[in-house]
Amino acid sequence: MFGMSTSVGIDLGTANVLVYVKGKGIVLREPSVVTIDKENDSILAIGEEAREMIGRTPGNIVAIRPLRDGVIADYDMTEAMIRHFLEKVVGRSFLFRPRVMICVPTGVTVVEKRAVQEAAEQAGAKTAELIEEPIAAALGAGIDISEPVGSMVVDIGGGTCDIAVISLGGIVSGDSLRIAGNQFDSDIEEFIKKRHSLMIGERTAENIKTEIGAAYPDARREKMSVRGRDVVTGLPKTIEVTTDEIVEALSDSISKIISSVRKVLEGTPPELAADIIDRGIILTGGGAMLYGLDKLIQKETNIPASVADDPLSCVALGTGKALEESK
Repeated sequence: MFGMSTSVGIDLGTANVLVYVKGKGIVLREPSVVTIDKENDSILAIGEEAREMIGRTPGNIVAIRPLRDGVIADYDMTEAMIRHFLEKVVGRSFLFRPRVMICVPTGVTVVEKRAVQEAAEQAGAKTAELIEEPIAAALGAGIDISEPVGSMVVDIGGGTCDIAVISLGGIVSGDSLRIAGNQFDSDIEEFIKKRHSLMIGERTAENIKTEIGAAYPDARREKMSVRGRDVVTGLPKTIEVTTDEIVEALSDSISKIISSVRKVLEGTPPELAADIIDRGIILTGGGAMLYGLDKLIQKETNIPASVADDPLSCVALGTGKALEESK
């Protein structure tokens, strides 16, 4: 059992939840999915177990993602999910209520922030502090944000893309877009439906993105066969999809991210802009792993860009670091 009071950092993502326990590191990483039985409104599964059910459930069982675009879309389900993950890491008895620090996207409103804090407190946290996503991402990527030096982070998660220039522990210039990994997936679903009259599910779209996706033409040349349901006949069908098609499918979302990166750079004071040219742009989050995205950002901004070492864990690690440092 843990000591007197446990401190827990939560990266409450649209796609995944990561939990960091002070002194132990990241102890849990599961999808932010809850499956419920509509007939009696009961929760059947949470996390990995629930994700397995997506797209494979009988009519009365639905899989929901309680967070949309990095904010709470379903309060009760979010609370149940936080409680479930806290119980998993702290133990069921909750003898001592944990101190919790949770990560939120930059653009969230006061109301949305309050909802996150309340959900955590209702789920059993003694106190719930919030940390902004780009700050957590920067800390997790190993950037010393306390110096009076400009650092730029582009954190592309499941629901939001947070772009920020950070100096002296705060955000100097930033932007938050509700375009990220999940949007990439639905772009791919839409494109394949339009181009090939084939319906595919979100898991298939995600596989396509990872296996053959890219941020710009000629980044790579791959192809894969994709199975789905023919829109016209309603029967199963297999087609072949190429990297170029996926580049086309994603081009709109990618260009929005690029122009947002430019906008943040334009709003950055000259001294800090000079620092960023020296230090480069750091990409974090699962969406940062889209093949060739770092090279494209580098080409479009003329500033070196690179993906952090463990992009999926940066925000959780950074939340943990902030916890370790705060008393």
